[in-house]
Amino acid sequence: MSYPGYPPSGGYPAFPGYPPTGQESVYPPAGQYSYPTVPGGYPPAGGGTYPAAPPSAGYPGAAGYPAPGGYPAPGGYPGAPQAGGMPPYPAGPGFGMPPAGPGFGGYPQPPAQSYAGGGPAQIPVGYPGGQASSPVPSPPAAMVQCTQGTIQAAPNFDAGRDAEILRKAMKGFGTDEQAIINVVANRSNDQRQKIKEAFKTMYGKDLIKDLKSELSGNVEELILALFMPSTYYDAWSLRHAMKGAGTQERVLIEILCTRTNQEIREIVNCYKSEFGRDIEQDIRGDTSGHFERLLISMCQGNRDENQTVDYQKAQEDAQRLYQAGEGKLGTDESCFNMVLASRSFPQLKATAEAYSRIANRDLLSSIDREFSGNVERGLKTILQCALNRPAFFAERLYYSMKGAGTDDSTLIRIIVTRSEIDLVQIKQMFTQMYQKTLASMIASDTSGDYRRLLLAIVGQ
Repeated sequence: MSYPGYPPSGGYPAFPGYPPTGQESVYPPAGQYSYPTVPGGYPPAGGGTYPAAPPSAGYPGAAGYPAPGGYPAPGGYPGAPQAGGMPPYPAGPGFGMPPAGPGFGGYPQPPAQSYAGGGPAQIPVGYPGGQASSPVPSPPAAMVQCTQGTIQAAPNFDAGRDAEILRKAMKGFGTDEQAIINVVANRSNDQRQKIKEAFKTMYGKDLIKDLKSELSGNVEELILALFMPSTYYDAWSLRHAMKGAGTQERVLIEILCTRTNQEIREIVNCYKSEFGRDIEQDIRGDTSGHFERLLISMCQGNRDENQTVDYQKAQEDAQRLYQAGEGKLGTDESCFNMVLASRSFPQLKATAEAYSRIANRDLLSSIDREFSGNVERGLKTILQCALNRPAFFAERLYYSMKGAGTDDSTLIRIIVTRSEIDLVQIKQMFTQMYQKTLASMIASDTSGDYRRLLLAIVGQ
């Protein structure tokens, strides 16, 4: 099975001006992966070439990449677009047996991990008073990959000037929403924190309180999310997901199953300092069983982040997973938890590849057959992000807008949190998977200032 954009020799589609100068990829370490050479892409300049992986390398031919639980499973993930229509959807539950023939040749490397938190409305007024979150150390060089956000730090930035623009936009009768949009959609998160500080210094007022008094609905939620420091946004979203009646399990999964060790530790510390609560205790109080154990594992921030792939270990893990699921009556859930919670993402890719050779079906399909409910969604999310993170978020965006109504909180969360990381790649995958642009779907599903701000963020 071949996928547009994943030819054996054509490589991953290039983006104009990508990667940005000085951010060329050094991921993965030379000698670990075979990757088709494309101008400006892999392998990185000066990094040599990547020798071919062991025999039978390449991704298992899957009849489809599972959508996050509760969504229809789109076939051919990361997108096998059909002329003039949507990707095919396999019949029946799960993804079925893989087709005969070679696997996912030339599958793109898993993008670098990063923030992806968020939550619905009712954003608190009193989040850290204009203070930027503690700086998070840069990931190891081996973890850096060519990614590109649609929002870059504005050149010639002047926090005082921007604060003055926002004050003028909110002063007097009515609100100049377009002026607010022009500022917030063209500043990095770090710059927005400086604008909050300057606003309080210049006017003795809290910018967030003023914005909340002038805005409402989805555009309010979107703008206030943009002004939240990234780590706080994740911590607040987790707290909001578990506060009160009911639990928003999908938010817990999206944040805790997609972060680096350092990000997890920052979030856990922020959760404690801002809300005075222990996140593990809250998880234990709101979840149970194997899902609870998976989330507790994620909270430790102890995933192996060595980017070198051990193919022998991948073979052993694949055999272990097969014996824990398809190869026995019943399921050893703890084995799946151990492997998916502790192995690096490149290692998980190699394990999934080895698994398909042993089980004659892809690992995602086996998880679909062996698990159900939230633990299934959590395990799938980890593996999906290891295989193709931009495609995972593209799929989440698509289903936030598909059908009647819009899941605005999911739409806002992903657009905001990926805007400085890999929204360019997500847009590319969205078009490839669904034969329409992300901007066109946003434009048809939203309206007013909310639409204008979303389109400004995605680069339209």
